[in-house]
Amino acid sequence: MEKSSVHKGTLFIVPTPIGHLADITHRAISLLADVDLILCEDTRTSGKLLKHYGIDTPTRAHHMHNEHKDVDRLTAQLSDGMRIALISDAGTPAISDPGFLLVRSSLAAGVEVITLPGPTAFVPALVQSGLPCERFVFEGFLPHKKGRKSRIDSLCNETRTMVFYESPHRLIKTLKQLTDAFGPERQASVSRELTKVFEETKRGTLSELYTYFEKHTPKGEFVLVVTGKP
Repeated sequence: MEKSSVHKGTLFIVPTPIGHLADITHRAISLLADVDLILCEDTRTSGKLLKHYGIDTPTRAHHMHNEHKDVDRLTAQLSDGMRIALISDAGTPAISDPGFLLVRSSLAAGVEVITLPGPTAFVPALVQSGLPCERFVFEGFLPHKKGRKSRIDSLCNETRTMVFYESPHRLIKTLKQLTDAFGPERQASVSRELTKVFEETKRGTLSELYTYFEKHTPKGEFVLVVTGKP
């Protein structure tokens, strides 16, 4: 059983479903029930998942607004023997979510860090895009304002397939900026609400996708996949 393999003084990075509650491993469920503390990006969001699986392990909020001030205290607790699991609202922690600072601090303190395999949104979006995926670059979220144009311009000569995360509020703007920078005929794919009831993937050129989402209000969370420069 998982309990026998849990070591004191260990930080566990545990992926959680990106939508469908069944997309979690037996190992993750067992471990979350066994550790001393679960760090959650949002305890209310994670609480729904934990309640669904009957997990009553204590939780604590750990997010972008408090991770800098909490990292030293958490590292000390890990060094003293606590077994702590870190989860995010959805997917794998530290992938466009909090986690990197605590992982780095834990390793520096000699604390063992174990990462479980599991869900992350960009992998299914990339694979089902139909675009080359043997080599790709993950860009996450583009800067909201400062540095946004320079980041896009720096990718104009990128030959690998590019993967971006985007919110519904900025998707149309991003498609327009990428169309202007990469050209209207560049092939792309937009996936939204992956694994959820209204999951949808649209494929076409950047200009076609821009036109589509101008007419259809973007809703949900998006993964944008763009083929590299020929």
